[in-house]
Amino acid sequence: MPKVKVNDIQMYYEVKGTGFPLVMIMGLGGNLDWWDPRMIEGLSENFKTVMFDNRGAGRTDSSDKQYTIKLFADDTAGSMDALSLPKAHVLGISMGGMIAQELAINYPEKVERLVLCSTDCGSARSVPASQETVKMMMRAGAASSIEETARMLWPLGLTKDFIDHNADRLELALKRISKAPTSAGCFQRQALAIRGFNSFDTLPQIKVPTLVLSGKQDVLIPWENGPILSKAIPNGKHVCFEKSAHMLVEEMDEVVQAITEFLL
Repeated sequence: MPKVKVNDIQMYYEVKGTGFPLVMIMGLGGNLDWWDPRMIEGLSENFKTVMFDNRGAGRTDSSDKQYTIKLFADDTAGSMDALSLPKAHVLGISMGGMIAQELAINYPEKVERLVLCSTDCGSARSVPASQETVKMMMRAGAASSIEETARMLWPLGLTKDFIDHNADRLELALKRISKAPTSAGCFQRQALAIRGFNSFDTLPQIKVPTLVLSGKQDVLIPWENGPILSKAIPNGKHVCFEKSAHMLVEEMDEVVQAITEFLL
């Protein structure tokens, strides 16, 4: 398995395609197997997509350090150094979008353009999910198996219509993400990192062109967080997909097109 030494851990990574690099950062509890294959295939037609498992997720080492979004950003910067990527486009989804913000704020020289998907600034300025949604998320993270976790997360990350009409696709996704599950303990530690995240006051420091994508049906990070980010970032632009939930899979072709047009 391809791994690189980053800070105090070994990080697992994969690379697809050729061209200018696009670093992709996954969200809470997920690893690179969680990316929709349609997104990877579509983006890899024009970019060298670089994906990895965050600290404590999948095949990347955990550690005794307190997990913070800043630490995950440090890991991302370290992985870019280890892979000889002085600069790249950066895309993050959900918690990965928070990590991407920290990367752009603390390592501006490494980011060419920024894409923030289904994410927020983590402060009192954000529009929160309902308490019931948060409770469902935490119950899923504490589930006894990756299959149970996935089936509990589907209604939070996908629309009911997509779930009802894509049973075969979801079963294939379940097989894919079951290869290297994240432990319940690391899931909870990542969740605590999210709780301590607050970027709002530093968002004006992000000077690179930034595309913020939201799903109108997102119950985990409501779409209203998109304009909050895009207005606080000097070169921010917001696009909302009317039929999509948190993972944006319902309109994946349109999502890939929007990202590609923004980055090229």
